[in-house]
Amino acid sequence: MIKLSKFTKVKKENYLRNLSFGLILIFLCITDFILKFSLNINFTNFLPNILNLFFPLILGVIGLYLIRAEYSGIKLLDTLNKNINTSNFNAILTLLIIFLIILVIPPSLDWLIINANFTGETKEECINDGACWTFVKVWLRRFIYGMYPDQFHWRINTAFIVLLALAFVGYIPGKKLKKLLPLYYVIIYPIIAFLVIYYLISGGSFGLEWIDTGSWGGLSLTFIVAFFCLIFCFPIGVVLALARRSPLPTTRYIAVGFIEFWRGVPLITVLFMASVMFPMFLPDDLFIDKLIRVIIAISLFEAAYVAEVVRGGLQALPRGQYDAAKSLGMGYWKMHIFVILPQALKFVIPGIANTFLALVKDTPLIFVVGLADFVGMITMAKANPQWLGFVMEGYVFASIVFWIICYAMSRYSYNLEEKYKTER
Repeated sequence: MIKLSKFTKVKKENYLRNLSFGLILIFLCITDFILKFSLNINFTNFLPNILNLFFPLILGVIGLYLIRAEYSGIKLLDTLNKNINTSNFNAILTLLIIFLIILVIPPSLDWLIINANFTGETKEECINDGACWTFVKVWLRRFIYGMYPDQFHWRINTAFIVLLALAFVGYIPGKKLKKLLPLYYVIIYPIIAFLVIYYLISGGSFGLEWIDTGSWGGLSLTFIVAFFCLIFCFPIGVVLALARRSPLPTTRYIAVGFIEFWRGVPLITVLFMASVMFPMFLPDDLFIDKLIRVIIAISLFEAAYVAEVVRGGLQALPRGQYDAAKSLGMGYWKMHIFVILPQALKFVIPGIANTFLALVKDTPLIFVVGLADFVGMITMAKANPQWLGFVMEGYVFASIVFWIICYAMSRYSYNLEEKYKTER
């Protein structure tokens, strides 16, 4: 029986000749596609319709086949073959992605940069066919600070600088201080953050004018909501995960009911309940600010998802870890804090990061309950009679900002994963 590899591998003695011919075919493939689909120049219109349509793809597949080799001695070529040219199927996918980039990138760059408008103060000055970034420039302060009074923006800036500086306490050298970091980030830092935001951004004390949370908004409000929800949902989720694995039936059933309830309802429903329905059950003399209610609702909602991710990490640990900790005389909490959780959390860093990314991207939903976050301010700006018709620029700007935030979080989680990776 003839082996299939005989027909799918290029002979090494002919590789240099095949490499040259293959690169020429790939060049002709991309050139023909650009001429045909971007410049409407068709040199192969004499071919049958179907063959004419797929001619660039056929050339490219043959070219990638000819340059494919397990080891060519050319580092760049070996890297490309290993990642995007391991088979004919991968070669087809690679070419389709290249064709898509050729179709999408040039018109996108033309709209985003080349023909875009960057100057001016009114929409009448947006005379080019590209994006009107003047819209973003004029509304930028509102996108960042919402309706917060302009003369007090320094208070928001100061609060975020202080919180950012305090967040880097973990990088201070010292083994004794390192041991206290979990206590600092879980308990002390959230309390300090609440006090800084309450007294500095809200005001009302130390001679600062009171600013109602209804005036908060923009990207700063998005950061505040995401920040507190991230801090609160993680420890709650860990406790719920431990409770769901508890040997005590009452504790386990309560945790299961809590998790399944919050996972079974949409977040927008939770926000409406926290904003509209919950105040109806409170005594007349008790008032809880809407922003606090929303933060609590999102934290509980996301804690249910964090709990399931952490539970997966707990279940991945071998039983021997529990037995080893018990043999050292450790109790339940000491065993989980010092032995079980540190190992389990390392396994589920990608899952926790994924949950946190979803939380950040879900924050724009608070606009439906009257809190004008970053996306909410863009929605308000597009409805302004002086700027009608520029919604695309606002949402593209928002997507870029959210992508930067989420990508930074993703890279940080990846670095943590590499740092605490344990070979098993």
